[in-house]
Amino acid sequence: MSPIFRNMFIAAAILTSFAVFGGGLVVFTYTHTKDIIAANERAALLANFHALVPEDRYDNALAKDNIEIKDPAFFGTQEPITVYRAYQNGKPVAVLATLIAPDGYSGPIKLLVGVYADGTLAGARVLAHQETPGLGDAIETSRSDWIYTFAGKSLTNPKLKDWAVKKDGGAFDQFTGATITPRAVVKAIRRFLVYCQRHRQQLFHSKRTTSGETL
Repeated sequence: MSPIFRNMFIAAAILTSFAVFGGGLVVFTYTHTKDIIAANERAALLANFHALVPEDRYDNALAKDNIEIKDPAFFGTQEPITVYRAYQNGKPVAVLATLIAPDGYSGPIKLLVGVYADGTLAGARVLAHQETPGLGDAIETSRSDWIYTFAGKSLTNPKLKDWAVKKDGGAFDQFTGATITPRAVVKAIRRFLVYCQRHRQQLFHSKRTTSGETL
């Protein structure tokens, strides 16, 4: 074998060894951390749940009792929505849904919204967003109290026609220099309230499936 081919062979062998080692390291890391990551995700999810619906208000396995709904025409997104159901002594208490507000200023806004069985809002929290720092990020609890104002609201408080930001003639404040972001959040919460009103029976009484179901 010529020196050139020998050097090429050695280089290829070294690269292959690095690739195999790197791939093995990724698999090893994933295998030994996936349970930890899953546990942390469950803990974070429950913490968000309890910020809206106190733990003593329900007695079922809330994180496991869930269904999926999908209605692109109604919600404005192709993403399925996971709905978690809270019960106490077998009676419906609340539903909590991971919603997507598709029309944020810088992209979709992921929300957690809780609605009690009587149709009033347990509250809302922002789970993820890409809104402009110093403007649209006022939807975060760490930036302002704005998101807290939804707790206790319903389709009659304020009336459905008033579920909009004040710039659009509604009851909810917008942010100085940023209207699109709060408008998107208000619309998403209003849509879910309407959906809960129309589909209460399905949301609370349909059977949970491991793969999720479409209502």
